[in-house]
Order: sequence, then C-alpha cells, then structure tokens
Amino acid sequence: MRNILLTVSYDGTNFCGWQRQDKSDGGKPVRTVQGEIEKVLEKIHKVKTSLQGSGRTDSGVHAVRQAANFFSPVDSIPAEKYVLAMNSLLPDDIRILEAKEVDEKFSSRFSATSRSYRYFIIPSHKALASQMPFAWDIGHEPNIDKLNKMASCLKGEIDCATFAASGDESLSTCRYLYDAHFFYQELYPCGRALVFEITANAFLWKMVRSIVGSLIYFEKDKDADYFKQILESCDRSKAGPTAPPQGLFLWDICFDGERVHV
Repeated sequence: MRNILLTVSYDGTNFCGWQRQDKSDGGKPVRTVQGEIEKVLEKIHKVKTSLQGSGRTDSGVHAVRQAANFFSPVDSIPAEKYVLAMNSLLPDDIRILEAKEVDEKFSSRFSATSRSYRYFIIPSHKALASQMPFAWDIGHEPNIDKLNKMASCLKGEIDCATFAASGDESLSTCRYLYDAHFFYQELYPCGRALVFEITANAFLWKMVRSIVGSLIYFEKDKDADYFKQILESCDRSKAGPTAPPQGLFLWDICFDGERVHV
C-alpha cells in the first residue's frame, strides 16, 4: 500500500478538535477533523482508512498547514488526485491543500522535526465581526517590546510544566523551543493584529494558549525576570489565564533537519 501525506487546512470553530472521539458525547461520536476526513477516505476506498495527524489541536483551534498521512489500499488513484476527490466530499471547513506519496516508513507524527503555531490578537476592540472567530480581542495595546523580552525566555530545552494543562498525559513536560516572538501584521481593511509565533519540537496540551494568556496577563505589571521565575517554577498554579482557542492556528509542520527528543 502507498503512504499518502496530506496537507490540511481547517476552520476549527465547529469542531471538537482534531482527534477522533468516538465516545465523548454520551457514548456518541462528536465532530472532529480527523473523523470527517476518515469518513471521506472510507467513501473513496470502500474500506475504513486510519489517518495519523502530526499534532492534536483542541476544540476551536484552527490549522493553516496540518500534516496527516494514511495508507491507501487503492493503487489506481494518483496521489495528487486525492486533493480534488477529497475536497469534493469534505465539508467547507476542511480543505486538502496537497497530497503526495511518501516513504512507507514516514509518519506525520514521528517524522516531524518541528511544529509552529501562531496566535492572533486584536489589541483595541476594533475587530470586524468576520475576524472575531479567528482572534482574541483584548481591548488594549500591550507593550510589544516588553512582550518580546518575556518571550525571549522561551528558547532551548525547557521544562514547560508551568504551561501544561491539568490532564496532560505526556511522559515528559520537557520540550525544545526554537523560537517565540511577537510581531504586528496589518489587517484588511483596517487596523492590525498582534501575532505571537512559537516553534518547538512538540507541545503540551493547551501549552501555547497558556503561554499567550500568561504573557498578556503579566505584561501589565511584571517583567521578563518575573516571567522567567514563573517558567522555572514548573508550577501550573503560577501561570496566568489561558487564552481562548479561536486565536490559535497550527501554522506549519517541518520535516527537515534533525528530530530533537526531550
């Protein structure tokens, strides 16, 4: 069987996250991105086809370039043709951007070397109605230089227990963070968004939202030294509020370079 890698974009507003959940709602399945794609693959292949994603996004979280792979039991469909075939059957809030054949040993989860997220913030209550499902309107203009000084602590091998949500089942809370910073992005037709981008080998459950919420919360009256102390405490109770899900996007998955295990 051929191993097919998909690049997937989705609007997470009406999904209970990426991962299929067959018995979450009183024993009934809930709507998930993985579940919707597997339904379409079953229609195309006439047999159940399992899909593996590179990461799990939570309810309400979006993706620009999620990666997922499956083994095709059908040899007659060229890999690139899956894009048109799947998009014709998928709901409008999921789009397949690319499909290609990869090595049989490739895994979208275990072959990934880094994952990048972006979180979009509207700083001054000027968001358009169409932007509200995709950003956090915080109602004030934070000091971006101060935010970036705090974010500079998020680099290298770090125990991220401070930002791990209760119930995270990871064997280790250590992660390797490549970069974390804020920048402004102009929004059409007016205003601008404050964007937080972070790249790491992997992330804990709700880790990015916890980091963003803490940075915005502590920016008001704390400094980078205080944020570093919070980070090094590995104490979840010292983190700030968790940012809401709608501003978060899984931005890209990288398969180049060396995979870091921490």
